[in-house]
Amino acid sequence: MATLSDPPAESFKLSMLIYDTRYRAVTFQIMALIAFLTLIGWLISNTAQNLADLGKEPSFGFLFEPAGYDINQRLVEYNNQDSHLRAAFVGLLNTLLVAFLGCVTATVIGVIVGVLRLSGNWLVARVMTVYVEMFRNVPVLMWIVLAMAILIESLPAPRDFRGDNATASMSVFDSVAVTNRGVYIPEPLFSRSLGDLPVGGAFNISLDLVAFLVVLAGGLFLSGRIRARADAQQEATGVRPTTWYLRLGAVLVPVIAVLIALGFHLGYPELKGFNFQGGTYMRNSLIALWLALSLYTAAFIAEIVRAGILAISKGQTEAAGALGLRPGRIMSLVILPQALRVIIPPLISNYLNLTKNSSLAIAVGYMDLTGTLMGITLNQTGRELETVLLGMLIYLGISLAISALMNWYNSRVKLVER
Repeated sequence: MATLSDPPAESFKLSMLIYDTRYRAVTFQIMALIAFLTLIGWLISNTAQNLADLGKEPSFGFLFEPAGYDINQRLVEYNNQDSHLRAAFVGLLNTLLVAFLGCVTATVIGVIVGVLRLSGNWLVARVMTVYVEMFRNVPVLMWIVLAMAILIESLPAPRDFRGDNATASMSVFDSVAVTNRGVYIPEPLFSRSLGDLPVGGAFNISLDLVAFLVVLAGGLFLSGRIRARADAQQEATGVRPTTWYLRLGAVLVPVIAVLIALGFHLGYPELKGFNFQGGTYMRNSLIALWLALSLYTAAFIAEIVRAGILAISKGQTEAAGALGLRPGRIMSLVILPQALRVIIPPLISNYLNLTKNSSLAIAVGYMDLTGTLMGITLNQTGRELETVLLGMLIYLGISLAISALMNWYNSRVKLVER
């Protein structure tokens, strides 16, 4: 009687790495990785050798040398005898300031324009369409330069605020001065300040700001707990308690208390000599960059919002209307919460683009990270490799942080399947 058995296993041969489909894909990937790493190694070695021949071995010691230049817009104290490292930090703060202001403003404008593009009013919808097509089809650099030109040419000079024959006046109860040199707004001051905490010798952290943010975060957390409790009660009984005054008080009362404890007051700008003194100074370059980036990015966000809204079935709008909800409530309670799952992923890309487009600030003289570290510092020290690499790493870190934050928010608002 014959017996059938499995064929003996074939022994491994080197030729199988190429001809056997079980190994061939892995073999090619390993070969490609080795070739890529070899190329990178050759580039690094060649660059290091060329720099050594030029007497420019890679070094970051220049960061601790005096910068020797001024920065016209800054959020922290700085003078031209500070190090290049501090100058780069000031530029980084300026970049983050523009990115934050731009993202917030662009989101607000983009959502409004995106909703109005779907309006039943023919004129409103067409005006929004013109706005979108006009801004997204013209390079953002041109909008930045145009905004700067408009601010310089159309606003009054500081001298126009002087004397009995003044042709311009301060606004908002004589607390804000809008001039062709910039905007002066009241400055927050503390008569019982907690002082500053030096960190690494590069910058100081305001303890007043830390105290304010801690109290604000605690108030927001308490407000969230009150909302969660109201949600649970509504889920159990079907009746939602009125909690808006509790949530508002949970945020405002502690904040007002800490401001009173710190002796909070405002310092107002005053015209002295040929210019305004005091208050917080926002240069035209900052305002022009902020407005241009916001309006440009808002045009793209508007289209994203419109697409997200159109992705929601019309039946949902009709069902909400049948329940007696008004159009505004339908949009805020039914349509937009569902549209977020479509809106947020492309919105992340627009936030990243706005942050990177802020590097065009040098066109209007705004000293951001590109203007300081990769601009004047590079030209003064001749360390192009080190400064550009540092700048690229910083922009990479900012972009990854924005992506992580938005991805976390996306995971919080996405629909959960049951």
